[in-house]
Amino acid sequence: MKTIRLDKYLTDCGCGTRSEMKRAVRQGLVTVNDIPAADSSMKLTPGTDIVKFQGRTLHHSQFQYIMFHKPAGCVTAVTDQIHKTVMDYLPSDLHKNMAPAGRLNLDTEGLLLITDDGALVHRLLSPAHHVTKTYIARVNGPVTDHEIKLFFSGLDIGEEKTTRPALLKIFHSASEESEVSVTVTEGKFHQIKRMFQAVGLSVLYLKRISMGSLTLDESLPPGAYRMLTEEEIKKLKE
Repeated sequence: MKTIRLDKYLTDCGCGTRSEMKRAVRQGLVTVNDIPAADSSMKLTPGTDIVKFQGRTLHHSQFQYIMFHKPAGCVTAVTDQIHKTVMDYLPSDLHKNMAPAGRLNLDTEGLLLITDDGALVHRLLSPAHHVTKTYIARVNGPVTDHEIKLFFSGLDIGEEKTTRPALLKIFHSASEESEVSVTVTEGKFHQIKRMFQAVGLSVLYLKRISMGSLTLDESLPPGAYRMLTEEEIKKLKE
């Protein structure tokens, strides 16, 4: 059976970077088969050896899944010659084969999944699956029940077909500015902005808070990330 280094196993399980895991082993925070690990380079067999980090049993996956709170001002790309990319916020040892699942515009912030699981990315982005995506938006004017009905009936944003039904909720509406949420099941270019433009409004601020079953962790500030939990990964794959 294939063996793997302990520090790589810990990193694959989302416990931290290689250097952090080497330090954790030295501090006695890692056990293998209930025996404190003596060396982070020791080899073990996934599925056979039982590894615990800070008393928690780990389950190894061949893929990694990162929840990233994208800040405004960086591009959703692996590399870019002009702007900082979302990958620049991650340690270099997490870059291999990792890529964002979908895109958020330069000035849009919020939830972004970064992973090396290509099959999952395909399912999440495939138009046939209609995965829901919810955004918080501030717009420059009042939003009423009239706009709610227009968003749900579909809008002409300059493409062959109107948009699919979208759920618009109003949190606050005023003559100068309104705050709303929008849930869509497609991902057209600049879709949220174009939908509001279609009803005579401009988006002042936009933040994605969920994608499918995955919801942005409120404890993550812009620019921060964490590994997905096993439960989050399981729900995404369902």
